Amino acid sequence: MTAPKELRVSKDRKTLTVTFPDHEAFDLPAEFLRVVSPSAEVQGHSPEQRVTVPGKRSVAILKIEPVGNYAVRITFDDMHDTGIFTWTYLHTLGHERDERWNAYLAELAEKGLSRD
Repeated sequence: MTAPKELRVSKDRKTLTVTFPDHEAFDLPAEFLRVVSPSAEVQGHSPEQRVTVPGKRSVAILKIEPVGNYAVRITFDDMHDTGIFTWTYLHTLGHERDERWNAYLAELAEKGLSRD
């Protein structure tokens, strides 16, 4: 996957816009990125260990740092910063945003958890 030509954090720090060289652009909310973080803390070391992260409706992006030529590390204002978001993962999240978001909301409901 080719590196995005632009990564832009909105002024309110609530959205990351990722634009790829083919002009395909995705607006990814900070809350969404936080709850689907590729970190072991969220994803676990197997599908059975994956965690449903509640209470992140108000989370914002503090900073984005490059990781080599293949990814970025996003630091959120809850101090979570262990996920490495590869270009491929960001592209996948852009394409699967609605499906993954709806699955997350269903998991919250099933477990009696809240976004707040």
